[in-house]
Amino acid sequence: MGLYRFKPMPSGRMGIFWTLSSISESAVVEFGCMGHNLYSGALLRQSGIYEGYGAPLYTTYIDETDIAMGQTYRLESTIRQVADTDHPKVIFLQPSAVPEVIGMDMFAIANVLQEDFPEVKLVPLGHGSFAISQHKGVEEALTGIAKALCKDTSKGEKPLYNVIGTCPDLFNFGADLTETERMMKGAFGMDCLCAFSSRCSVSDIERMGEAHVNLVIRREGISCAKYLEKRFGTPWVYGRPYGIKATTAWLEKVGEALGKEPDKSFTGYEEKLLSDQIYRPFRTLQSNAWSYPEEATLTIGGHYDVVKGIMEFATVELPLKKGVCWCDCPEMGDESIPYYPEEKWIPVVESHEKGYLMFSGEALKWFGKNTELQIANPDIRYRLHPYDAPLVGYHGAVHIVNMFMDEYLRTH
Repeated sequence: MGLYRFKPMPSGRMGIFWTLSSISESAVVEFGCMGHNLYSGALLRQSGIYEGYGAPLYTTYIDETDIAMGQTYRLESTIRQVADTDHPKVIFLQPSAVPEVIGMDMFAIANVLQEDFPEVKLVPLGHGSFAISQHKGVEEALTGIAKALCKDTSKGEKPLYNVIGTCPDLFNFGADLTETERMMKGAFGMDCLCAFSSRCSVSDIERMGEAHVNLVIRREGISCAKYLEKRFGTPWVYGRPYGIKATTAWLEKVGEALGKEPDKSFTGYEEKLLSDQIYRPFRTLQSNAWSYPEEATLTIGGHYDVVKGIMEFATVELPLKKGVCWCDCPEMGDESIPYYPEEKWIPVVESHEKGYLMFSGEALKWFGKNTELQIANPDIRYRLHPYDAPLVGYHGAVHIVNMFMDEYLRTH
């Protein structure tokens, strides 16, 4: 590993770990050292995944003898204690760095141990997780969990939907999920069956086949949605709605999948209200763009779907211009939104003077920029509840405009 001024690219193992951590009725047992577990637990609490909310996190700990002899008795004794103490329906097993490097096969170990623990389902995850990025780890976890836990079921009379990809590693995940649920209720009168994985239980995952549509809000969830479509015939819609018109278009796509149009009274009211709210700010931003075009550029970095959605809102529905933009995942980068490692985005952020800069809270704070324009992790604040202003949807559109206006007032 090279030297980093900020955080290095998290491995797939960390993406898996964060995806598992918020699933209630389960526990996560890490076979290995305790460092990552404790460190990640602190970050999860900061994001609102507190004790008693999701999955308890355990580490077996290992020493030199375990490594040299390939012993797994600590794993077995930890599983027994967790099963007797917490009584979870599922225990997720994940290797730490040393067991995976020396070649301990968690899948084979889980198959052997399952016979000794008939009262709890053991689900190993993490195969190849050190060879892939955080985002591929999230994809692996979402698909692997669905394959391991979803039960055969049929659609009920009451229409339901799943949200796939609402995971604690994404900035503002709680508020964005709350806005998604509000819009689905208003447009279709539908309730969420499983918010996979930031607000769900093992029981919710088992019932995912009952949903009438799956909403994939990040590309890491596409593989899971395809699996559910093949197994249960459930249609899916991929996209993160940013902006007013784009949100209505997204709801119309959901309606096409459902064979039902969104409630026009709801979408019409939201569009009219929000258009009225942003009318004057829009004119201010537009006038500034005409007079000082260099001040009307948006520079933005973060998750590919977030960057793409906000940039399209800013340049299509708002009068801003596209500046430098980049994503934080090497597997996702393309010509329009390339992947920037640390050595490429640092000069961009450091030299930024005019226009709007949206990126991680950590980087914005480090370089003395406006941290209120944060749209990516690492975070610099606690998010103990999901009731902050969202970035997606109708409410998110007004919030983003508000962010741009506050930055305009701060610099003028």
